[in-house]
Amino acid sequence: MSRLYHKIALAGVGLLGGSLGHCFQSLNLADEVTGYVRRQYSVEECLRVGAVTHVTMSMEEAFREADLVILCTPVAQMPVLARAMLPFLRPGTLVTDVGSTKLELVEALESIFLPAGVRYVGAHPMAGSEKTGPIHAYGDLFRNAICLLTPTERTDPEALARVKELWEKVGCKTAQVSPAEHDQLVCRASHLPHILATALVDHVLGQGRPLLQAKVCASGFRDTTRVASGSPEMWRDIVLNNNGPIVREIEAYIETLQRLKTTLGGGNPEEIFDLFSRVRELRNDWLDQRTNGWNS
Repeated sequence: MSRLYHKIALAGVGLLGGSLGHCFQSLNLADEVTGYVRRQYSVEECLRVGAVTHVTMSMEEAFREADLVILCTPVAQMPVLARAMLPFLRPGTLVTDVGSTKLELVEALESIFLPAGVRYVGAHPMAGSEKTGPIHAYGDLFRNAICLLTPTERTDPEALARVKELWEKVGCKTAQVSPAEHDQLVCRASHLPHILATALVDHVLGQGRPLLQAKVCASGFRDTTRVASGSPEMWRDIVLNNNGPIVREIEAYIETLQRLKTTLGGGNPEEIFDLFSRVRELRNDWLDQRTNGWNS
């Protein structure tokens, strides 16, 4: 059976890139899955865990003859990497990415790739972990995750169809939104929770707290703050690239906290019970849909 691609090149083989590499190999989507990395220890780690079929620190070796390239680095590195790889890409090469901000990124990547005849479609699979590196990658990472595709008026329709097919083959459900709409939706669902977890850890465990404070923080604190263990480099780039929506959502969340404070401070047992009941039902409904599949 012929494979969809001759050569898939992954620009960055961390958690997401490595997981894609495992997926592509298990699904036999390509004759070759090559990873481009910057450090020798990354070469050794990728080979040890089998995340790709070939790994290299040579940009030419990684991207020449690739018919599909996926950018899997932190967002701020993607435009720089795109310019550097461009001489090795053929017209018609398909490029997508996993970046978690889109408005500025899509504009930058389109301006680099499209004039050279390279087809680009923005994408963001809503999957991941606070853990990093190919050692934590696994083939089922994207199963039943939502992948947001962010085409523009400049997007080639056939390229969009190919990228949609790709993400669905690795297990994602796909939805199409504009880059601006993507940044607003993901800000609430992903960026804001990370900011809140960061603030909670700093508030509870920060300077001046007694040593006993850390000892009494148990599983509830651990689960609520899990994402605060994420990559500082990645989250710095996310905040800088999506700064406006993040600041606006923090302001809106402060208003929500003020309403919560008023309800709790009022001391009305029925109002407090209704609040917790309503939110519990919202979360349980979300969990049920996430587990059993979304209807739309």
